[in-house]
Amino acid sequence: MENLLALPTPVNISIWWNGGSILGMLLGLQIITGIFLSMHYTADMVTTFDSVIHIMRDVPAGWLFRSLHANGASMFFAFIYIHIGRGLYYQSFITQPHTWSVGVTIFLISMATAFLGYVLPWGQMSFWGATVITNLLSAIPYIGSALVEWVWGGFSVNQATLNRFYSLHFLLPFVIGLFSAMHIFFLHDKGSTNPLGMMNHINKIPFHPYYTVKDIVGGLIVMMVLFMLVMFSPNLLIDPENFIPANPMSTPPHIQPEWYFLFAYAILRSIPSKLGGVIALVMSIFILYFFPLMSYFKGVYSPYNFMYQMFFWMFIIVYFLLTWLGACPIEEPFLQLSKPLTFVYFLLPFLMMLSFKIWANNIKIFL
Repeated sequence: MENLLALPTPVNISIWWNGGSILGMLLGLQIITGIFLSMHYTADMVTTFDSVIHIMRDVPAGWLFRSLHANGASMFFAFIYIHIGRGLYYQSFITQPHTWSVGVTIFLISMATAFLGYVLPWGQMSFWGATVITNLLSAIPYIGSALVEWVWGGFSVNQATLNRFYSLHFLLPFVIGLFSAMHIFFLHDKGSTNPLGMMNHINKIPFHPYYTVKDIVGGLIVMMVLFMLVMFSPNLLIDPENFIPANPMSTPPHIQPEWYFLFAYAILRSIPSKLGGVIALVMSIFILYFFPLMSYFKGVYSPYNFMYQMFFWMFIIVYFLLTWLGACPIEEPFLQLSKPLTFVYFLLPFLMMLSFKIWANNIKIFL
């Protein structure tokens, strides 16, 4: 603990470096509220939906814990995207490739955990979301159909599916905590980067008290925003279909995941081939693993690289457009719009990597 507080930290890091500590706080909140909710939740197809209502109406402060858990997941992903965006912009993946790779793994496990948790309320969108997403495994050649039945524990989403989803949703946050500890270990092995992309120890100060105070202030602001959301609009981010009990005989008119999956959902829908869509869906996240390859080339860091900055902001704009298209109905012109945006989404990371080297060569020629 003493080494943690005395960690040499760059003197010029900005508010964007608060994301890690805020994510740790939100992860702790999700684990604590999840444990309390598990004490009253029943993973039974007949009574599951009623148990959620029981938590909201009858359990003392149950509404608070459930709202904090549901909205806390959205807040958690909002800061994951901010944290990844900061790492992309300031190219943390070059100076800390191991930290970056572990962070991407945390992101993947968090997405799996969030999907499993979305199924547990057993509303219409929960049931049909689970059916649609797990059915994507059937696109895998030869073993796809058998794999889907193995995940379901039967021939459709049923009691066995709910049981295993509940167990995994309870266990995976602790796996995220383990990977988070690895993430911090690799971070402290080399130390934090700064907005200039430098790693030297000349201009650094102790982490405590300078940055512990800033992290506490950032955490309090985030908690204030979260409690305002819980107190005034607790159902703002919940799909209205999920207030209807799961019914295998009635399909919702528009099935869509939570907002933090919409960009990947838009990419999936944009490709006519089912297998191609699944591959694109997976690669939309796995492409983040390739960014540390830039460390093998000598280039110019983003603060001095206008070309990289331009491609980065284009990437952010494309992400938001895909998120919007993922929430739109499956009809024209939304399907046609998502196709070129999907192509650009996969093209821009490679342009960002190329710009790292190209800009360096241009500067050499200029000098």
